[in-house]
Amino acid sequence: MHVPDGFFDGATSAGGAVVSAGALAVAARRATDELGERLAPLAGLVAAFIFALQMLNFPVVGGASGHLLGGALAAVLVGPWTAMLCVAVVVGVQAVLFADGGLSAYGINVLLIAIVPAAVGWVIFRIVRRLLPSTDPAVVTASGIAAFVSVPVAAAVFSVMYAIGGAVNLSFGAVLAAMIGTHVFIGIGEALITGAVVGAVMATRPDLVYGARDVEPTSRGLVNA
Repeated sequence: MHVPDGFFDGATSAGGAVVSAGALAVAARRATDELGERLAPLAGLVAAFIFALQMLNFPVVGGASGHLLGGALAAVLVGPWTAMLCVAVVVGVQAVLFADGGLSAYGINVLLIAIVPAAVGWVIFRIVRRLLPSTDPAVVTASGIAAFVSVPVAAAVFSVMYAIGGAVNLSFGAVLAAMIGTHVFIGIGEALITGAVVGAVMATRPDLVYGARDVEPTSRGLVNA
């Protein structure tokens, strides 16, 4: 979903940058409540893992690309605010070192790849968690569903922004169909990877999963009778 330079007009690019800057400013303040001595190293590992996942890109439409996002995965592991910061750093490194996404479109890319997936993923995760028992499998299931939903939602936001200020000669219908159609399949892959990663961490160090901090140890058989 990396947006190249020139895909959106100047006003839309500037608007995306302002929204992203505001969201990241809030995230920087709120992340201190999420991170502790145990989660701080995990945030770096999450960023590195998402960086690796996003290096696999393929074209979608008009120069934009599709790939796994990782926002929901990061939100479950280290919290939604920290997730936004982690993915925003990944997007910046990709733009500067690999020309993956334009510098003038950095704000829009942060909005679409970091902020929307992390926020939507976390909201869906919490909703599904409320509907399921407070157990480890429920955390894994909720994380997979959240990851799946977050991807086409981000693609839909991209399409709406294109309708507002797209600078490429493509119809809104063509962009929407290409983005949603492609990212539904990406969402399936993202759900499987997210569930597998969260499940692996839950099996070894559930105390490191931010989204599982309310799961009682007794549900894991960790408390002696």
